[in-house]
Amino acid sequence: MSNPKCLNMPLEQFRRAILGRTVESVVNRGKWLFIRLDSEYLLFNPGMGADVIYFKPKDTLPEKYQVKMTLDDRTGFTIRAWWFCYLHLVQQAKLGEHKLTGKLGLSPLDEEFTLGYFKQLLGKNRGNIKSFLLDQKNIAGIGNVYVQDPLFEARIHPKRKIQSLSEKEIEALYASLQSVLRKSIELGGLAYEKDFYGKSGNYGKNQFRIAYKPGQPCPVCQTVIEKIKTGSTSSFICPRCQSLKS
Repeated sequence: MSNPKCLNMPLEQFRRAILGRTVESVVNRGKWLFIRLDSEYLLFNPGMGADVIYFKPKDTLPEKYQVKMTLDDRTGFTIRAWWFCYLHLVQQAKLGEHKLTGKLGLSPLDEEFTLGYFKQLLGKNRGNIKSFLLDQKNIAGIGNVYVQDPLFEARIHPKRKIQSLSEKEIEALYASLQSVLRKSIELGGLAYEKDFYGKSGNYGKNQFRIAYKPGQPCPVCQTVIEKIKTGSTSSFICPRCQSLKS
């Protein structure tokens, strides 16, 4: 490991703690992977992004990586974080106390994330809809890339107040979040991402409706797509289809 700052304990202690352990399951919650090692969990978050690439014995490893995990059959994977990542070892009994994952919301594609649950969640919150969607305590796994087109398809301005949304708009937003995320998974993720086997994704500008297309015509009404500031992030909207007036 070339960047021990991503750990929640000293490097040597971390090595001793995971050496010889058995991986029992791997599940995700938003951007976090929960890798179960009997009574503990190895929690991984790629930060701004990372290449997690599988290797077999005698494979040529990537030129650059910060983390290398080897299993007992000599297969394994490397991690190259684009900027910074987290790799924390946490006891199962203390998962709820972990500051970065203890209060994560459900992922949009979780079985429990039903339309009824989404409506109930919205009913408990205030503020604007985009901030709500990006808050990982509400919903885990929606980033700025994946929030653009669902809001457009539901004809909702990102600064609209949650209380102003109609039942029809909420239902359209829920359906679009589901379809956009499923389509991206089907195509292997974003074009600049790689899967576990090093294959690049195919979800990008050809699939985007208005995301990252300022100056181009809206696919519905031909109005010029605008890039606006929404808090600390940028948004891409059609000013006609996504009026701020509720």
